[in-house]
Amino acid sequence: MLAGFQNMTFEFGARAIVREANWHIQPGERIGLIGYNGTGKSTLLKLLVGAYTPSSGTVERSRSTSIGYLHQDLLSFDSDSSILSVALEAFENVLQLEKEIETLTKSLEHNEDEKTLHTYSEKLTEMEMLDGYNIHHKTEEVLQGLGFSNADLQRPYKEFSGGWRMRVLLAKMILQEPDLLLLDEPTNHLDLPSIEWLEKYLQHYHGAVVIVSHDKYFLNRMVTKIVEVYQQQIHIYNGNYDFYEQEKNVRLELQQKAYENQQDYIRQNERLIERFRAKANKASMAQSLIKKLNKLDRIEEATIERPNIKINFKVEQTPGKIIAELKNISKSFGDQVIFKNSTVEINRGDKIALIGANGKGKSTLLRIIAGIENFSEGERKWGHNVIESFYAQHQLESLGLENTILQEMMDCGSQKTELELRSLLGCFLFGGDDVDKKIKILSGGEKARVALAKVIISQANFLMLDEPTNHLDMHSCDLLIEALNKYAGSIILVSHDRYFISKTANKIWEIVDHEIKEFKGGYAEWVLWKERMASKAPAPQNEIPKPIIKEKKPVATRPSPKAIDKEAKKKLQKLQKQFQEVEEKIASQTTLKTNLEKTLADPALYADKDKFLATENDYKKVNEELALLNKDYESLFEKIIQIENTMEN
Repeated sequence: MLAGFQNMTFEFGARAIVREANWHIQPGERIGLIGYNGTGKSTLLKLLVGAYTPSSGTVERSRSTSIGYLHQDLLSFDSDSSILSVALEAFENVLQLEKEIETLTKSLEHNEDEKTLHTYSEKLTEMEMLDGYNIHHKTEEVLQGLGFSNADLQRPYKEFSGGWRMRVLLAKMILQEPDLLLLDEPTNHLDLPSIEWLEKYLQHYHGAVVIVSHDKYFLNRMVTKIVEVYQQQIHIYNGNYDFYEQEKNVRLELQQKAYENQQDYIRQNERLIERFRAKANKASMAQSLIKKLNKLDRIEEATIERPNIKINFKVEQTPGKIIAELKNISKSFGDQVIFKNSTVEINRGDKIALIGANGKGKSTLLRIIAGIENFSEGERKWGHNVIESFYAQHQLESLGLENTILQEMMDCGSQKTELELRSLLGCFLFGGDDVDKKIKILSGGEKARVALAKVIISQANFLMLDEPTNHLDMHSCDLLIEALNKYAGSIILVSHDRYFISKTANKIWEIVDHEIKEFKGGYAEWVLWKERMASKAPAPQNEIPKPIIKEKKPVATRPSPKAIDKEAKKKLQKLQKQFQEVEEKIASQTTLKTNLEKTLADPALYADKDKFLATENDYKKVNEELALLNKDYESLFEKIIQIENTMEN
């Protein structure tokens, strides 16, 4: 065992975080530590490293166990050294050895005595045993995997923002290779490529890893055990996050059945007690039953206690078809080009995920759309009746630190009364005197809830969300997903949370070679398309797939120099007929779509609400039908090509 708890209880004042907890971490384990916000996940990590002392019981740590702990407080560290030098501090003993060898080398230049030569030889052997000659290569490899370029490696650590600093410290911790690695929300500071790199790295890590994360994809790929902090207890599930969800439901069902059976047993005995109590010859039996019930270990009803924030995005007015346009936009920071001559359009109903590596300009693009970032060239246009709201990645950018929560909400200009604002804040778990807390003392999760409340109060029809899931627990993320799926407005969001993106986005934007590329489809479809591109398979459509009508292929008239298999020919003819029918349907639906777009472009339509809603519904159905038809079109086309190739060979 590396570390763990034995009958451990920990209390903050009168509030118990966990009671009589037992948890033992074994070598090589991959553990996901989960729980609702405020249940004490980070507190448990601090107990493991000795930052806190338990109220009772013991925290066990092997004397030989080395522990690496990545947490938010590390951001207070500062240094004038380069990020490469900071990361190399992981090899403190090797660096010291390098200095000793350098000193011995200089000494041998003047005096080659036998003792110095012997010491020099020993130090060289020790350096080789420690693999000291490869530490620079290892460090550069890890830093590059976490998103740093070669040019970044010699830049001073202090020049980087908090998220990038955390990556340097994560690299240093990985390179130290502790027996137990404790990671508190590591994906909050990483982009998608870096998360994927970290997954691959940690899967082959020799030590044990405990991860606090709200990223379901990350946990499913990384962990083999889930430890849940719930109702002041530690519950252990031997599987990944999907297994945990299934197993927890099974446990709750069994608990509920046991509770109901026990309640039946209690009611039955209570009836017997009432019947026998009045009879003298049965009084002793009644007393015996009472004692039995008093000694009974009562089973709790299987109810899930969790902090339910109530998110309900309301739209005050319906915008026009086009929300925003960027025409030939260019943006640079000095010599660094972010994007050049890019043209994109956001339409009503779009739910766009802007994804890719950090430094590519995702947040910059979001700010340009919001109108709070300048650009070098091009034009940015708002559509008709657009009411926008921007959720900032770093809450400090949008919240007044000296304001109370209530003051922050009152400054929004919503014209709501204090009573209405208190009611709304209650939906976000700020009840009673909580609304008088100053913003500067709130936790990351609490600030995120205040920022979300500000977005809701705006009644915007266009939301710009920059990392909205940071600091939210999984349940709150699920509630946010549900709210965004019900939201009648348009969305563009930046997120590294693949599960969140897959459940909310109907379009993907990616900045590639200084251009904004659009993929008309969800995250899962985009991943499949990227894999197909990576394997150099022929794409069935243009470089960036979108529902278009392809030119008719001369598939039916290709001559075959060889004898044609009759069964294959029959199958080919059937597929060609289906292909032609789908092609005709696409043409018909495309015409219908064009006509509906003309209708939606007519301002007179919006005077009649029912007619507008009916037209918009028809337009949505046409788009869905076209998406299905294009999918069938591609599938049939690929099957025809396969059969023809088989017949030719």
